[in-house]
Amino acid sequence: MVADLALRHEPITDLFCRPRTPAEWAKFRLTDEQLEHYRLHGYVAGVRVLNEQQVAALREDLAGLMDPAHPGHSLFYEFHSNESTDRSRVLFHALGAWRISPAFHDLLWNPAFTVPAAQLLEGPVRFWHDQLFCKPARHGGVVAWHQDFSYWTRTQPMAHLTCWIGLDDSTRENGCLHYIPGSHRWDLLPITGLAGDMDAIRKVLSPAQWDAFRPVAIELRCGEAAFHHPLLVHGSYENRTDRPRRAAVINVFRDGVCSNSDQPLLAGVPVIPKGQRMGGTYFPLLFDPAGMD
Repeated sequence: MVADLALRHEPITDLFCRPRTPAEWAKFRLTDEQLEHYRLHGYVAGVRVLNEQQVAALREDLAGLMDPAHPGHSLFYEFHSNESTDRSRVLFHALGAWRISPAFHDLLWNPAFTVPAAQLLEGPVRFWHDQLFCKPARHGGVVAWHQDFSYWTRTQPMAHLTCWIGLDDSTRENGCLHYIPGSHRWDLLPITGLAGDMDAIRKVLSPAQWDAFRPVAIELRCGEAAFHHPLLVHGSYENRTDRPRRAAVINVFRDGVCSNSDQPLLAGVPVIPKGQRMGGTYFPLLFDPAGMD
């Protein structure tokens, strides 16, 4: 058993440097054009959030985390060596790496992530949960079309944001993200499954939505990120290349979001009563833009 890093609400390594002046903080800000793209299309992509050293550290920790025999394994909220419904394909998916790995813990406080997140949320950034998605070479599985908030209605109001970070170059061939631009203006859709049928989404779309269903491939260089709205429909296809496609995901919401359930919000986490603001050990405040000095 390893120490639970959820008890530490600040960086514990020097992997990510904290800016010291307003000018240093400003280097991480999205441009007006990027913010407008997010408003119009529901996402902004190609944001550089990691350098080579940081990618290498995350990859090294990831290799250990994927082993079910890792001494910190019990700290995961969820762990799926293969969540794919097609046994010939593999989709590794886990939640809770921040509690186990120093690199994934400190990733949450990376200013290259927190500053854009605060801009897009228009306020202080509070942590929801992290995810790992890994597709091995040649037989990596799909992540079926979905909206993130369909899995998150146990928190209200909807003031959430997802940041998808590539730990490898992601391309059409190895299963990069695909977005449906503008779908963030659609209502909440029923859940049709996360790791199964890419065509299942069609049965819950209106004719107008299906007509607008035009996927855009989000190809990213290793260390780049894409931020997307909680209602944006997205998914990713199989990896048939000879190299893996690994990604880390950080899910956050604007400070002030409340619990919408009297059940545990994540496995093993104490209940936050319905109507009470999210916070405490497992949902730390990551960044307040008022502190950029």
